[in-house]
Amino acid sequence: MRVVVVGATGHIGSYLVPRLVRCGHEVVALSRGTREPYHATPEWSRVERVVVDRDAEDAAGTFGTTVAAMEPDVVVDLVCFTPESAGLLVEALRPVRPLLLHCGTIWVHGPVHRVPVTEDEPRTPVGDYGTGKAAIERLLHRETRSGGVPSVVLHPGHISGPGWPVITPAGNLDPGVWRALAQGTPLPLPDLGLGVLHHVHADDVAQAFERALARPAAIGSSFHVVAEQAMTSLGLAHEVAGWFGRDPVLDLVDWPEFESRVAGEYARQTREHVSRSISASIERARAVLGYTPRYTAQEALREALDWLVANGQVDLG
Repeated sequence: MRVVVVGATGHIGSYLVPRLVRCGHEVVALSRGTREPYHATPEWSRVERVVVDRDAEDAAGTFGTTVAAMEPDVVVDLVCFTPESAGLLVEALRPVRPLLLHCGTIWVHGPVHRVPVTEDEPRTPVGDYGTGKAAIERLLHRETRSGGVPSVVLHPGHISGPGWPVITPAGNLDPGVWRALAQGTPLPLPDLGLGVLHHVHADDVAQAFERALARPAAIGSSFHVVAEQAMTSLGLAHEVAGWFGRDPVLDLVDWPEFESRVAGEYARQTREHVSRSISASIERARAVLGYTPRYTAQEALREALDWLVANGQVDLG
């Protein structure tokens, strides 16, 4: 098939594009700039690379027609964040009706009542990101049910892997968390360290997208794409400290103290993650897509941290 991947050199696309090439698909890789993928492989030499500024073309009303003119059998949209943008793309694709695979997020769920949360739970998103993704999901399912563009929505967790900062055991992007766990210095955690994080390796997300191309039964549905098990901040802290042969030194504190000890942006990130504490079921993805994650949450974090240290982005002291 001819597959157009939008956001091809990002976290997911860096792994997905080579997978598609190995499957024999003709791949057109759209990206905003000329940056190389996070994970370079020989397969990229067999890919058509196209630079497209989606924001500018959306503003001009031309992005959808640009994609449609490429005559795709499948469009993989990894970087759509508003229902307005999704609507413009769908409208342009409707005459030719390629399969549309959209990247959502488990943050379409807010704080949940049942765990692990399934895809059938009512959507209760909190914040612009999750709210926008939930609106896109509704739009795409409505489009599919009405006989328009067929779509599949995949909801990843906290995407991890080598090449970019990832969510730490404290539920934020503070590099000092890694250093504290490596050195055995005190690490503050709120809510008794019981906030839940559900990571996933970028290659496992790519695996799910690859499988969705060949599963007609997936059309019209949403799927969680996460590691086999979620973990608490407490559990991840013990895991990471163990890599350095020590137990973590944890200060289990209330929110006011946590926020007094952690820089404002990092404290906000932690609160966003802990307030949701999403543990997502992958039973539907397993049954319909044949999705089988290769990486545990711990393995995804370990690979990410090794890269951050090797590339001077984290100083473990």
